[in-house]
Amino acid sequence: MRPMVKRDRCRWMLPALVGGLLGLFAAIAQAETMPRMSLAERPALEVLADHGGEPARPYFVAIGMADVPEEEGYAPDTRAPVAFSEADMLPVTSERLSPGEVRFRPLDLPSRMTPFFLVGDDALSLRWLEARGETLRELNAVGLIVEVATPEGLERLREAAPGLELRPTPGDDLAGRLGLAHYPVLVTAQGLEQ
Repeated sequence: MRPMVKRDRCRWMLPALVGGLLGLFAAIAQAETMPRMSLAERPALEVLADHGGEPARPYFVAIGMADVPEEEGYAPDTRAPVAFSEADMLPVTSERLSPGEVRFRPLDLPSRMTPFFLVGDDALSLRWLEARGETLRELNAVGLIVEVATPEGLERLREAAPGLELRPTPGDDLAGRLGLAHYPVLVTAQGLEQ
């Protein structure tokens, strides 16, 4: 029974293979009979849609046959990159968060997570940092400044929390994920607390 199945399979495979080869030869023959065009005879590129942005024409030099002169090609910017600082990230605002009271709420987060806290450039956060600074340092907690307008505000917070890493970043995403409305707050694997 097995040899019969192989023979049946070969019966339909051979015509398919021959048909495919004939189609390939026909396509090659047709391509060879088509007239060759010089660059001048080729039709111009037609813009189908233009949504603004940067023109693609300079990149066509790399294609070689797009009839774009070398001097119109893409040239990368060779100037040294501009250094960015934290001041470039300011102001940082968080629309879903404001200074206020946070009640303890247990969380079930991975036990090896790095504790972090949210603060802003306001009197409540400054008092909280001074009161909780030692605990935050013991936990190696990382501070996220979710509301600060100026470099002076950043400096004020850093002076209130020596030895702690503080980074300006919007807190709306975290607020949504953790169900927070207020700061300052400490987030550990065990829960939220003020």
